[in-house]
Amino acid sequence: MAKNLVIVESPAKAKTIKKFLGTNYEVIASNGHVRDLPKSQMGIDVDHDFEVKYITIRGKGDLLASLRKAVKKADKVYLATDPDREGEAISWHLTKALSLEDKNYKRITFNEITKNAVKNSMKDAREIDMNLVDAQQARRVLDRLVGYSISPILWTKIKRGLSAGRVQSVALRLVCDRESEIDAFIPEEYWTLDVTLKAKGQTKKIPAKYTKEITSKKQLDSLVDKLNGADFVVKEVKDGQRISKSPNPFTTSTLQQEASKKLNFSTSKTMRLAQQLYEGVDVKGYGTIGLITYLRTDSIRVSDEAVAAAKSYIEEHYGEQYVNSEKARSASGKRIQDAHEAIRPTNIAITPVIVKDNLPRDLFRLYQLIYNRFLASQMAYAVYDTVSVKLEAEDEKFSSASSKLHFDGYLSVYKAEEEEKEVAVPLQGLKTGDVLALADMEDKQHYTQPPAHYTEASLVKTMEELGIGRPSTYAPTITTIMNRRYIVKEQKNLYVTELGEAVNQMMVKAFPEIVDVDFTANMESLLDGVEEGTIQWKTIIENFYPDLNVAVKSAEKDLEHVQIADEVSDVICDRCGRNMVIKYGPHGKFLACPGFPECRNTKPYLEKIGVACPKCGKDIVIRKTKKGRRYYGCEDNPNCDFMVWQKPVEQKCPKCGGVMVEKGNKLVCVNEECGNVVNQKEK
Repeated sequence: MAKNLVIVESPAKAKTIKKFLGTNYEVIASNGHVRDLPKSQMGIDVDHDFEVKYITIRGKGDLLASLRKAVKKADKVYLATDPDREGEAISWHLTKALSLEDKNYKRITFNEITKNAVKNSMKDAREIDMNLVDAQQARRVLDRLVGYSISPILWTKIKRGLSAGRVQSVALRLVCDRESEIDAFIPEEYWTLDVTLKAKGQTKKIPAKYTKEITSKKQLDSLVDKLNGADFVVKEVKDGQRISKSPNPFTTSTLQQEASKKLNFSTSKTMRLAQQLYEGVDVKGYGTIGLITYLRTDSIRVSDEAVAAAKSYIEEHYGEQYVNSEKARSASGKRIQDAHEAIRPTNIAITPVIVKDNLPRDLFRLYQLIYNRFLASQMAYAVYDTVSVKLEAEDEKFSSASSKLHFDGYLSVYKAEEEEKEVAVPLQGLKTGDVLALADMEDKQHYTQPPAHYTEASLVKTMEELGIGRPSTYAPTITTIMNRRYIVKEQKNLYVTELGEAVNQMMVKAFPEIVDVDFTANMESLLDGVEEGTIQWKTIIENFYPDLNVAVKSAEKDLEHVQIADEVSDVICDRCGRNMVIKYGPHGKFLACPGFPECRNTKPYLEKIGVACPKCGKDIVIRKTKKGRRYYGCEDNPNCDFMVWQKPVEQKCPKCGGVMVEKGNKLVCVNEECGNVVNQKEK
């Protein structure tokens, strides 16, 4: 009978670790948390020092019973959950649920699931780190106080079943604010002028760009007239080199961003696959092994052993000149926890080629991305030879630039998007004073572009930059607001639904502090202080709750008079003859018969905006895409295909008679050739 019991979270992790340990060890999975706050009530006694009530998670009774039997038979228990706050909290809950206080138990952690790492962790067994546990408890309690205090107000104000989250509400606000910026954006016209030049007696053509801003067609025409037939004099030629630094190894955030760009993975998919790579897979010749280090990290630090192994590998397979001779980099900043290494392969010798036949396609692609990124991070910088030329014609200034790869360095294994294009322009041989003739001119009309819609990757990047959430929370936060139908994803872009807009507007109005970016970032810093042992976790709760409670009571009082009653429509139920009413559902408003449950008839709600369709004269109504994104279209769809994303108005464009739409406090003509802009007050 095994004398030592090791408890981990997942069966996959248990299977991997079991192969590293001898017959004296039994390895069992807890399948995540075994205790949590009750779902049916707050679970926090706000009147008695915020005492927390934990209960056994439903469905975990049989599992706990089997764990208790295993504990009784074991001489020593090792708690080997993940090396972060959540993992520490799971271990602490296990000590309570399994009554380990009187048993011989220890906590072990490892950044990678390899034989050496697991065996070494046994030598470094320690006590439960209550600072980590308390940091997790503080986050859990804060989120519960926010969710269970504010959600009932959402039920009253908007729709039963909605919920509000502390970090999720800020993420939703970011997306809403971006959508408002896009809606209010008015494009401005500008022009570019490119010229093609020829040296006398030569056939090679040299492109150059006009360096100043051209804001109108009139300015452009004047410039073209001025330059026709002009000579272009070379004023300056600079030869040089440009260094492209090798990228940092992945953090959780950068892995999610790059997997989205290169592999088209969602943040949740990336984390799910990375978890599998961390917990262990069967590799021919190596057995079951964790292929990557711990996946939840904000650090770019790498162990000395891993750096040495990588450099030895690079020297052997690429040559000494490809080894990065720079000092190891480390991230700095008040928001960096630096608790774990960067995400890297556990064994540089296990190349993507070796594991390709052992892994499903997506798992292989993610491992290849992590492997190549880490290898590149330890390789020499890429070097480009550059030539830049300044030219002048009729007192107008032009420039031309060229770059050619001199040494590929890390680019031999990993290409970033910005490094994938090389500009090859024939500028060699030019010298100051050379006179070039104008061969051709090309002008292009452009319009300034609005801010880009958020993608999952760019939202993660923004959240990290603003200090909202932590590596373990980015993916769950985005997944939560998508599952609640507050935002939807079309292709890669995130859009706010009508439901999301309603929730965000109420949160901004009634709970401005909860959705304040700086407030939320500061809360993350306070949680870091709990982990570091400099702040008591209940002090954070004691300072936070009174203001939340005041805001909740104020919202209950102020918002009770604006409770949304069922608005009666002029649509007659075709089953029972009653006037149908407007209700909120998971996808927004819909029409329902007030005779429910006797009559269960429902219909889509098409809200008229009081503007006639410019194509057929019927009413324009608010419609939604299948995923819930709002647009404006003709009520006679599909017979009439008129649609616009912004809200149309009755006023026609005074220039061309086209449709005008609202953009912030302006009206803009949808006809791109016209582009007329009118202030709202001029309506």
